Amino acid sequence: MSDPAPPPGGKTRSNLQLRILSAVVLAAVTLALTWAGGVWFRVFAVAVMLLMFLEWSAMVGLKPGRPHHAFCWGGIVLVAGAVLTGQGEMAIFALILIAGLAALVSGIVFGGGMAGAGGLVYSGLSGACLSLLRGDSIEGLAAIVFLFAVVWGTDIFAYFVGRALGGPKLAPSISPGKTWSGAIGGLVAAMIFGVPLAMAVGDGPFFAAFIALTLSVVSQLGDLAESSAKRRYGVKDSGHIIPGHGGVMDRVDGLVAGAIALYVISVVFETGFAH
Repeated sequence: MSDPAPPPGGKTRSNLQLRILSAVVLAAVTLALTWAGGVWFRVFAVAVMLLMFLEWSAMVGLKPGRPHHAFCWGGIVLVAGAVLTGQGEMAIFALILIAGLAALVSGIVFGGGMAGAGGLVYSGLSGACLSLLRGDSIEGLAAIVFLFAVVWGTDIFAYFVGRALGGPKLAPSISPGKTWSGAIGGLVAAMIFGVPLAMAVGDGPFFAAFIALTLSVVSQLGDLAESSAKRRYGVKDSGHIIPGHGGVMDRVDGLVAGAIALYVISVVFETGFAH
């Protein structure tokens, strides 16, 4: 006799439980590496960078064994090496620019278009900004904790508020599951979790709110941008490495977009997170 069919909604509950368990484990490991800082966090940032580019390469169809593939992977490995060894920010950003231009030229000369170069630059900036934000200082630790609080708070509240309230779709042609109620719930969570942390390091309440809201919006746009890319290339998930979540890009799309935004804000404005 075959097993009885699961009750209605059983599969959904199982997937949600798996998603939550994976998220808890990932958060624990990430927070431990964040606390350790130094080379340990740089290893984390480089792993994010390389796994993002691996998934991007597969999604856009970079062909192993071809010159363009070699240029792209050679470039991202060089950037990863610079981040891992703790090179200065100007050296890292210059290397990302040079590697991106080389990949762009190789895409034109050997075929392959601009997708490889775009993925290289975005993956490189993601890992570099995460690493440079953390650095080895207490301000860097505070910056990453703030980033996690805002982005994770946005992600979690957007998911559950959107499921609970439903309503008009945020971007139905890109990501049909996202709603305006979820997006607003995410913004509220960013304020709740982010503003006290920003004020604790010396930012005024209005500037703290500005940073939290900006990162929340950017993280949600990063999520939508990845959904748009997946739709364009006809894939459901960027990978299958994380149970319940798909690939690394599926999990960190909002985080890395927020990291780039927070790095820019910390450079342009004098914030409590500046090193």
